[in-house]
Amino acid sequence: MAAPKLVLVLSENWTLTDPRDLRGLVDMAREAEDAGFDSVMVSEHIVLGKGADADGLMANPREYALPGNQDPATPWPNSLLLLSAIAAATTRLRLVAAGVIAPLRHPLALAQQLATLDLLSEGRLVAQPIVSWHRPEYEALGVPFARRGKLLDEHLAAWAALWRDTPASFTGEHYRFEDAYLVPKPYRPEGPRLWFGGSSVHGAVTRRLVRYGHGFHPLGQPTDAEMTALRDAMSAAGRDLADLEMVGGIRPTFPDDHSPAPIALALESIPEQMSRGFTTICVKPSQYTDDRSEIPSLCREIVRRVAAL
Repeated sequence: MAAPKLVLVLSENWTLTDPRDLRGLVDMAREAEDAGFDSVMVSEHIVLGKGADADGLMANPREYALPGNQDPATPWPNSLLLLSAIAAATTRLRLVAAGVIAPLRHPLALAQQLATLDLLSEGRLVAQPIVSWHRPEYEALGVPFARRGKLLDEHLAAWAALWRDTPASFTGEHYRFEDAYLVPKPYRPEGPRLWFGGSSVHGAVTRRLVRYGHGFHPLGQPTDAEMTALRDAMSAAGRDLADLEMVGGIRPTFPDDHSPAPIALALESIPEQMSRGFTTICVKPSQYTDDRSEIPSLCREIVRRVAAL
């Protein structure tokens, strides 16, 4: 069995890097590439508002940012701009724009941005479009929160037309355009690789995966029943679950609320994930060190340990 691909998560590392040092994140991406990582991942919010911390702040600031556990002042730099800088500084690394909140933009504008970054990086872009969870973010941008799922579905259909056709036309309930010339096209005719996921494998996630998906990136571990339902849905559409890149991740066991976790213990979860078919593993570096200078050696250690599993 081949070793899994490794993804270095560059968002939410503010215990490790200064939030204004975006060049430092670009440098970390280059170090990950040199160490043998496959990808880097950047997530996004455009703005946060009141209620981002409604469930209480994370106990350890190195934890993952989740719905309701973040300070509204948490830094979230623009993911596509940051990945563009990383594209220019690397040659092989895949660029994962995880959590692109598509309904907060118009599909014409976002289709152009994704196409440009995909072409610039020569097909290295992976986008994970989502609807997200934070109502004040939608309200601040004047987008109806209750319609976000339908808005995302129209984005996906519009992107497919825009990336394929010249000119392209689309008519939906919320968006419509005729004879739109979106040029240049993405690196591949079908556009960037698309991942989908969520906290559960509900009908909308399954539908998007079956129709558009190249990868499945759930939040947490899906149940056996959810995996069976996804496999059956793929099969019914004439696709194989093996067509999807299965994306998992390691989780830290913090010794207290003030310290990073040991990396060796976290990596012990990988064999079980591989046995369930997961082929790609995400790692958030600030969970395992507070020392920025240790990132090159940490990445090499992770690559070495994972190769030996």
